[in-house]
Amino acid sequence: MPQDMPPAGGYAPVQYKRNIPARGFRPFYYLLGANLIMAYGYYKLFYGIREKNELAREKIWSRIHLIPLLEAEEDRDQVRRYYAEKARERDLLGRETKVYNSDRYVFADSFLFHSVDRPDST
Repeated sequence: MPQDMPPAGGYAPVQYKRNIPARGFRPFYYLLGANLIMAYGYYKLFYGIREKNELAREKIWSRIHLIPLLEAEEDRDQVRRYYAEKARERDLLGRETKVYNSDRYVFADSFLFHSVDRPDST
């Protein structure tokens, strides 16, 4: 019995690999693109944090520089109220009122001085 042999010149090449084009770019380019996008995002994040800190510092210093002006305004308002109160008392009572309503010196009666030996002021 004769044995089967390949044809003369051999068999035709068998295509075992599918001829499909590559989908998309190589993974390296995807990683590079993702890293570039993240680097840009971190740049904007750090720039925003720096800007926020600078604005907060500017706000604090502006308030610090306004404190003397606000204190002076408060002092002027207190003086105005004091003199208005004195004028109302003068108009109401018809005379200038003194602190202790007397020319005699009166020892300051305060809780700080209760333990101090003092002459009787009555």
